[in-house]
Order: sequence, then C-alpha cells, then structure tokens
Amino acid sequence: MRDILPEIEKWQQEGEEIALATVVRASGSAPRPVGAKLAVTASGRMAGSVSGGCVEGAVFETAREVIKSGRPQLVHYGISDEMAWDVGLSCGGQIDVFIEKLV
Repeated sequence: MRDILPEIEKWQQEGEEIALATVVRASGSAPRPVGAKLAVTASGRMAGSVSGGCVEGAVFETAREVIKSGRPQLVHYGISDEMAWDVGLSCGGQIDVFIEKLV
C-alpha cells in the first residue's frame, strides 16, 4: 500500500473518486501475494497491481462499477480449460480480489 499511497493522496486532493482492489486470497502460482493492491480512479487512472497484468483489465472495469454503485465486490480469478482464452490467470494460480470504494 505504501507504494501507491502517494498517488491515492494526490488523487484525493484532486477530488477523484477512487476504488481500491486488494488480493485477499491467493493459491497456486498466483502472480501477486495476499495484500497486493490496485487503486483505480473514476477518470481511469491506475496505481499498483493485483495480478501482474493478467486480470488487471477486468479488475479495472469492476473497480469503476464499484465507484459508480458504491457497493463493494469480491471477485475470483483463476484458470480452467473453459476459461483458457477468457479473463484468467495463465500462471495456473487463483486469486480473490476485494474491491471497495474509498471514502
């Protein structure tokens, strides 16, 4: 969190609405550990990472939904034969990401 805190503080001073995504569970060969964070603004700025890029786009979209609705979401990302060409973790791991709006 310390690595993205300066960006979050700057965005708050600018009046941005922000969602914070946090890895709350990781198993297998997950790219980022529990506690990894990604901040997303309503205007589309990002800081941090929850997946090293594999599912960042999906987390980004969900974070923007959370900003609009104000309702947090817990989302799961993993890989299976059916998901091989969809959003997932190509590394074979699984992560759960909690996304909440900062107030």
